[in-house]
Amino acid sequence: MTKRVLDVGNCGPDFQANRCFLVEQFGCDVVQAHNAEETMAELRGGDYALVLVNRKLDHDYSDGIEIIRKIKADPEVSAVPVMLITNFAEHQDAAEEAGGLRGFGKLELDKPETQQRLRSLLA
Repeated sequence: MTKRVLDVGNCGPDFQANRCFLVEQFGCDVVQAHNAEETMAELRGGDYALVLVNRKLDHDYSDGIEIIRKIKADPEVSAVPVMLITNFAEHQDAAEEAGGLRGFGKLELDKPETQQRLRSLLA
């Protein structure tokens, strides 16, 4: 069964980069959501192995950590693993405090640490 990843809040080029990487490395289906409402609707309506949330959503520049909090506060979808996409360690720390897993920066897709984190969820 093909695993699905929900990519939240990335602009078109970043979404395409994430999608291409995930498809090539793990054979995943990648679905895009632009805001909290779309994210929650997708999670309630589908089976996802992972949610990747951008630090600042491209659609309205809202805070991705707030989306992580919403996901983790909802018993219906809280078990789905969530990672924040940001280069800043302090934001990764905040995402972990909100219930997410340690994520990665946009330029870190090819790093072995990033691939291992994703492999543990998607392989």
